[in-house]
Amino acid sequence: MLADLGDEAKLLAGGQSLIPLMKLRFANPQHLVDLNFIPGTSYIKEEDGALKFGALTRHAEIENSKGAAKIPILHDCAAGIADVQVRNRGTIGGSLAEADPSGDWAAVLMTLSTEVLCLGTKGERTVPLAQFIQDAYSTVLGHDELVSEVRVKMPEKGSGGAYIAFKRSAPVYPTASAAVQLVMDGDTCKEAAISLGCVGLMAIQAKDAESALRGKPVQSKAITAAVEAAQAAADPQTDMRGSVDYKRRLVGALVKQAIGVAVRRARGEQVEVSHLYA
Repeated sequence: MLADLGDEAKLLAGGQSLIPLMKLRFANPQHLVDLNFIPGTSYIKEEDGALKFGALTRHAEIENSKGAAKIPILHDCAAGIADVQVRNRGTIGGSLAEADPSGDWAAVLMTLSTEVLCLGTKGERTVPLAQFIQDAYSTVLGHDELVSEVRVKMPEKGSGGAYIAFKRSAPVYPTASAAVQLVMDGDTCKEAAISLGCVGLMAIQAKDAESALRGKPVQSKAITAAVEAAQAAADPQTDMRGSVDYKRRLVGALVKQAIGVAVRRARGEQVEVSHLYA
């Protein structure tokens, strides 16, 4: 249908991104291709060492999934998105395809080994998430392509992660967010992945912050270095949510808290995480 209808057609999944844009007249598609009646597009299953999510899997389904709970950072993300109404409609595939800089999933999934399965008239292809999102609201998807599945490799033993966002209220996008995924060997960090949300045109991989932890005991000196590197990596803009300096300070606080939770979870502790609200 996309190929037949041309560039004036848009896909409708959960509608939590497209419908608000249409209300504001920022989007005015001539045709909507509704994916919600296609069977077999919503599922969560563990196969071949990975969790596989159908593109139309709702945030609420992930929030309540025992399979997704095996990777706690996924539950953190799904359970904290907006409010119940949005979580019951919004989809993981739609969120990634929209590539909204203020979205939650991109920052979280960047800390994991994630692939996006793209399906089009010429067949299907698998794209690493790092290559999938190219810019704000821009992905590698062609006009006649869609996301059909999101695949997340199960983390190795000794892994733990956390996702924490700061919001003015539940229904709105975060002012800033931080996702941290660590692999621990005792007190030493073997591997680290840190990404920042809502402080750039895309989710930002804080590579220097990762390096500050990798191969070192996760103690105050390494944590401080990681926090400072994350603040330097952030590229926020002043807006109604806060100034550049305010957002950088916020990023530091979120990264520090997420590191602490990630370490505890890597040790096997059951730690509940909730977003922070103004």
